[in-house]
Amino acid sequence: MSNQRQQKPTLTGQRFKTRKRDEKERFDPTQFQESIVQGLNQSGTDLEAVAKFLDSSGAKLDYRRYVETLFDILVAGGMLAPGGTLADDMTRTEFCLFKAQEDMATMQAYAQVFNKLIRRYKYLEKGFQEEIKKLLLFLKGFTESERNKLAMLAGILLANGNLSAAILSSLFNENLVKEGVSACFAVKLFKSWLSEKDISSVSSSLRKVGMDSRLMELFPANKRSCEHFSKYFSDAGLEELSDFAKNQQSIGARKELQKELEEQMSRGDPLKDIILYVRDEIKKNNISEQKMIELIWSSVMSSVEWNKKEELVTEQAIKLLKQYSPLLKAFTSQGLSELTLLLKIQEYCYDNIHFMKAFQKIVVLLYKADVLSEEAILKWYNEAHVAKGKSVFLEQMKKFVEWLKNAEEESESEEEEAD
Repeated sequence: MSNQRQQKPTLTGQRFKTRKRDEKERFDPTQFQESIVQGLNQSGTDLEAVAKFLDSSGAKLDYRRYVETLFDILVAGGMLAPGGTLADDMTRTEFCLFKAQEDMATMQAYAQVFNKLIRRYKYLEKGFQEEIKKLLLFLKGFTESERNKLAMLAGILLANGNLSAAILSSLFNENLVKEGVSACFAVKLFKSWLSEKDISSVSSSLRKVGMDSRLMELFPANKRSCEHFSKYFSDAGLEELSDFAKNQQSIGARKELQKELEEQMSRGDPLKDIILYVRDEIKKNNISEQKMIELIWSSVMSSVEWNKKEELVTEQAIKLLKQYSPLLKAFTSQGLSELTLLLKIQEYCYDNIHFMKAFQKIVVLLYKADVLSEEAILKWYNEAHVAKGKSVFLEQMKKFVEWLKNAEEESESEEEEAD
């Protein structure tokens, strides 16, 4: 018997373990599309039934995976190929946004379908934003009627807060702008939006995402002027948007003006040169004296680094304002401008806590420098002040106002005696 151990037989080859989570499902929207199309065909034009179908299908179908397919079908009736044409080899439905009637009532009903769907499945929100941005890039591939419906729907959804105004960035695409598609689409969109919300709400939404300063980009570079923008939208019946653009241009001009003023002050330019510059800007940009005095005040008060100690701030402010009082005087030729300046001083002293005790000294200095008249000061004291720091500032001004009133009475009695 052999002492050697007998070798056991072994199996050759390798065995691989595959975890379920590593088995990625192949992206195949065909089955998903067929299910959605079938449900829409069964629901027909009953949008309440469509909303219910979409609500219940989210539990069975993978909306998260096929979000683009889902919204393509709801808008265009089937999956869209690059450029905006419908994919030939896919199932389609006639019951979609693009095949619906072109009127606001129908578009509002469709907006409710999208609203309910996104509220039910919050994770679709981002995908929907991206879908709309994509559809805007495809505008040239759609018919005029399809563009109109998309514009109306987008306007309603913007008004309802279902969309962010950031989607408008797609309209700045060079080809869309060049062919006038962007501006034409914007007219329909803003008409729809403004039928639901007022211009202040619209402008606030635009401002949140920095679109308020970019609307000129709807036009080619050679037509990118406030005049052209205003005429185009005014002719289309959107005077509110036209006025908004003018206001934005004015705000932009004022910001540039304030920046330039601060630079001139920091360089120590002669006051007569600064005054001439400001007068030219008033004519050029059609800025009122009231707006200008607000701007000058802000520029003066931003031109220095303020001391952190309250007792030294007043002294510093008096010195600075004494230096710039001729500039302030040059643009307070109207009583309304004086009141505007007083209100600006009140707000500034309230908003900057170290200036709370300086208010009265600043007003007295500007009275002595003939920037503020006694009429303007008395009007402010009696009726025109604002709520900010009211009790503190009225108390500070009490003795000076009494002195002004007594001086006025003495002056009147002297005139009577002379008569």
